[in-house]
Amino acid sequence: MKILCLSFSILTISPLGAGAADKDESSELFDWTPVMEAIIQVESEGNPRAVSGNSAGAMQITPILVRECNDILKARGSKKQYTLDDRFDVEKSKEMFLLIQSQHNKTNDVERAIRSWNGGPRYSVRATNRYYQKVLQRMK
Repeated sequence: MKILCLSFSILTISPLGAGAADKDESSELFDWTPVMEAIIQVESEGNPRAVSGNSAGAMQITPILVRECNDILKARGSKKQYTLDDRFDVEKSKEMFLLIQSQHNKTNDVERAIRSWNGGPRYSVRATNRYYQKVLQRMK
């Protein structure tokens, strides 16, 4: 029993490698798929090569968001880093979305996730209302 408790304590305190450092447990258990798929439809109609200004890829990721993801990974002790080209890879774009949620949306609040994806971490509810409604419609 002591070994079991010790093992559990070690597993919950220390990361199991680079993969564990990249994810937050609560976000790992939450299914963000419907939200991500709806955002992809609203942002680019599913086109992984879409470009609009500084935003690129299926989820229209900005260079600032890539930098934020890399800062989070570095702070978590991960050697993984994203490049601007990773925005054109749908799976890597989803990884970045999940990473941002694990850092800035620990309660897995869907509304907060959608609005902040459009308006940033200090979004305005009023300014993100139209985007929020579009994403909700795509989730139905």
